[in-house]
Amino acid sequence: MCNLYTVRPSRDEVAAHFGVRAASTSNAPEEVYPGTPGLVVRETEGVRQLQSMTWGWPLRLKSMAPTSKPKPVNNIADLRKPMWIGAARKPSARCLIPLSGFAEAEGAKGAKTRTWFSVKGQPIFAWAGLWRDSAEWGPVYSGVMTDCNEAIRPVHDRMPVLLMPDEYDRWLNGVFEDVVAIQDKGFPSDLIEMRRTEEPWIKRTRAPEPTLLL
Repeated sequence: MCNLYTVRPSRDEVAAHFGVRAASTSNAPEEVYPGTPGLVVRETEGVRQLQSMTWGWPLRLKSMAPTSKPKPVNNIADLRKPMWIGAARKPSARCLIPLSGFAEAEGAKGAKTRTWFSVKGQPIFAWAGLWRDSAEWGPVYSGVMTDCNEAIRPVHDRMPVLLMPDEYDRWLNGVFEDVVAIQDKGFPSDLIEMRRTEEPWIKRTRAPEPTLLL
């Protein structure tokens, strides 16, 4: 699963990369965790816009107490599953998630560190996603996952569905078979750059909320 990514370029730089206007207001931080705000590019009637949304679709499990908070489902394992297929079939529910790198935890339990991955030569790139309006958190989004490539395999067996710039329009406007094919095709290993660090996996005062992959 991907539970942490970063957007280091400014909002103006992100907007310029995707050819959209910068969001007038945004509370999205540089490091994005499940349940926190992140920037998203979505398209409505042919017009693309940059918007701040919460990362993770809210889900309340049957086993949860009525007063408990929903869990953010921030990763999408299979677009064909009932939870996702309706949105995946609608171009209006698809989005691009801007990022400059994503991290996976590596190391022994209690001493895990951050290993960062980026796309060579691309300070900004896109992760394929879906979005919707929710009663709980307003606009929310989740990122689509796929099997890892060989560059990421030493750390994790899954990875985000990364898009090349010439795939943005196909993801946003293609038919359902197009987006499933994008999820299934993988991403070239030779375009991935890995950077191991000594940064502790959890830097915040509390651990991120437990997340779900569906």
